Amino acid sequence: MKPLCKNCGSTFSKLRFNAGYEMCMTCGEREAVKRKHTIAPMHKSNYLVITNLDDLKGLNNKGGKNDGI
Repeated sequence: MKPLCKNCGSTFSKLRFNAGYEMCMTCGEREAVKRKHTIAPMHKSNYLVITNLDDLKGLNNKGGKNDGI
């Protein structure tokens, strides 16, 4: 029996389900488009995934002409 999409109820590939997906390709694409993120390099450190715009604005603590955005 093929797995059912948790959003629309249609069947999708068992291989996709075994890979950890709970949605069909159509619903999965629709959900993926909703998510937004960026990668910010940290000074003398690694990269950081930013999902909240306020967190990104708080990274530049040195000030400058864009201070206060």
